[in-house]
Amino acid sequence: MKALLVDLDDTLLDYSGGVDECWSAACETVAGPAGIDTALLVEAVRKERRSFWDDPERHRLERVDMPGAWRKIVARGLERMGAPGGTLAGPVAEDFAARRWVVMRLFPGVPEALGRLRDGGVIMGLVTNGDKRQQRAKIERYDLGRYFDAVLIEGEFGAGKPDETV
Repeated sequence: MKALLVDLDDTLLDYSGGVDECWSAACETVAGPAGIDTALLVEAVRKERRSFWDDPERHRLERVDMPGAWRKIVARGLERMGAPGGTLAGPVAEDFAARRWVVMRLFPGVPEALGRLRDGGVIMGLVTNGDKRQQRAKIERYDLGRYFDAVLIEGEFGAGKPDETV
């Protein structure tokens, strides 16, 4: 019996593609009209993204609420550049999130490859860390659940990779 565990983001789904462009556009669209120097904000958000996600414990805790994490990153970016903008963090993060959904795509050949594996009798499980709403929406949007015998989403299960219980 063959079995395969598969990750979602940046394995089946191009999750990282277009991230920088989405952040830039969100900063320009929302913060620009508010008088914020968007070039400075884009750079501050870039630095905050790296610092925010580089901390393993923060990464583990924050990835189960991605909209909240994105708001925190923008707020920290605004703070880094000395700009008032507590009220801008949410709208910038929301604009970014909407743009991400537009650019996200399955990598070429994913449905065909999963179908061949499934038809070949491979038992498959999808194991993904992250926000239950975001991850479930991705799985439904691309109709990925039909390929898998089991789907484990960290935000639904209560633990994520590499936790032993997973």
